[in-house]
Amino acid sequence: MTTLQQAIEATTRAHDKAFIPYIMAGDGGLDTIKQQILFLQQHGATAIEVGIPFSDPVADGPTIQAAGLRALEEGANLRTILAEIASFKDEVHIPLVVMTYLNPIIRYGIEAFVDAAEAANIKGLIIPDMPLEEADLVTDALAGKDIALVQLISLTSPAARIEKLAAAAQGFIYAVTVNGITGTRDGFDEALHDHLRALKRIATIPVLAGFGISTREHVEAMNRSVDGVIVGSAIVKAFHEQRLDDIEVLLKAPANQ
Repeated sequence: MTTLQQAIEATTRAHDKAFIPYIMAGDGGLDTIKQQILFLQQHGATAIEVGIPFSDPVADGPTIQAAGLRALEEGANLRTILAEIASFKDEVHIPLVVMTYLNPIIRYGIEAFVDAAEAANIKGLIIPDMPLEEADLVTDALAGKDIALVQLISLTSPAARIEKLAAAAQGFIYAVTVNGITGTRDGFDEALHDHLRALKRIATIPVLAGFGISTREHVEAMNRSVDGVIVGSAIVKAFHEQRLDDIEVLLKAPANQ
């Protein structure tokens, strides 16, 4: 069992729900990465998803796209971000999950990237534009490493596809709650909860919901059906606007549900 899965299951065994906040690494400068990660760790995050800025982020909504552009303008990239995280890794006691598109990994060099990720104590990897059929691009390099390759499962995936993705998933299953890009939404209908509960029935590892979850009410609603949530745009926006109290409110939402 991977460290990432262990951390999530330890949270759920304590009758809590997992909460994984997303940050855009380098938004505001490389030195903000440590500040944000340690803040989120201090306030109870189960793990942290570390977004890597990319010039063509097909899965990202406007808030995260804008944050990525700011990070790129600050000189942040996959190499500098991993080096920065490695510099304070001994202060991090929860799993970090890198979310990056495939192109930056290929440009870095797959083996070199995995080595750098391991050196930074990264415990999970999400590649949203890499289909399952191409996963062998990275799985050989990941073999024997404690880096979980997380799979995203969309609302529109056929049942047979969902079963294949669920079987291949490591760490947790990332259940996408909307058809489209990341960002905030007004709410979620009961059909979504039916989908999430069906996914939970076939999953052998934790299921977390993400995309469009931006308020305490969203977190509480999603946690009726899954093991926890990933919150991105709301966290990124709050950090950018220095509204740390808003982040604390979100982090407290999953407790004892």
